[in-house]
Amino acid sequence: MNKNAQPRSTGFGQSFGTFGELLQGVLPENNLDFLVSFPITRSSQVTFVPDSSKDFIEVSPSYKTKTQKLAEQMLAWYKLPAGGRITIESTLPVGKGLASSSADLVACARAIDNCYDLGINEEEIGRFLAEIEPSDGVMYPGVTSFYHKKVQLREFMGPLPNLTVVSIDEGGMVDTLRFNQQEKPFTSEDKMEYQRLLDEITVAIQQRDYARVGQISTQSARKNQKLLAKQSFSKIVKICEQVAALGVIVTHSGTCIGLLLSPLFPDYPNKLQKTTHLLNEISGEVSIYYSWEEDCVWENSPILQRG
Repeated sequence: MNKNAQPRSTGFGQSFGTFGELLQGVLPENNLDFLVSFPITRSSQVTFVPDSSKDFIEVSPSYKTKTQKLAEQMLAWYKLPAGGRITIESTLPVGKGLASSSADLVACARAIDNCYDLGINEEEIGRFLAEIEPSDGVMYPGVTSFYHKKVQLREFMGPLPNLTVVSIDEGGMVDTLRFNQQEKPFTSEDKMEYQRLLDEITVAIQQRDYARVGQISTQSARKNQKLLAKQSFSKIVKICEQVAALGVIVTHSGTCIGLLLSPLFPDYPNKLQKTTHLLNEISGEVSIYYSWEEDCVWENSPILQRG
């Protein structure tokens, strides 16, 4: 932190969300819950306007109390003025497993950092988040394996470009905090299997072996059925086979399920159209998400539109 620098009049921060996880489970080595994130181009954007005439934080929308709490904790930790206004603009639906809350928190931390030139890194952001709730690794620029309950990086795995998720939402909302408190009925054999899958997907991501990534994602989605079943899972698996998609992907602690496609497919436009049509027959509403990568275009980004 540059103590001689004047704060900016407005700080800006942004964080991508995720479409659930490519893999999520428990490892045998330490019995810790972990996940492998799937970053997407939809995001949360936060503006922070300091106000020395106030001694409290205003947040909009007002129900974003977790973000308000994080701002208060950061300002107190760095002995900064306690007043200001936070505005959150997000393209991530809430309660669906798309890391909307984590993205809000990371974007807020970055906005305060941007305002006061704090120079904080991803690990420091993670420590602030850990005081509030479990989180995945949306503060890191790419795919991570992450101990989400501890808010601790296991391994940075890098970008995973050129992937599309065609998805449906089965409805309702999931309380992520309550889901993470749920006892996982995994045997020792299950945990060994998760270790094997993690080892394999690590190599697959490094090698951009999208076929294997999709296979592992499908296996993880299937194993998650015993925790939070997706009612349309069997139908989605059949469509996956029918359109020769890479695999099934789910929001393990949410309500969404989708199919992984790659624009690198020679017949990608036809696959995308056919997949969308078949999923529409199940749900009546289909959403499409794109994997995040460095220098990608953020979808519907007010901050970028401001220049």
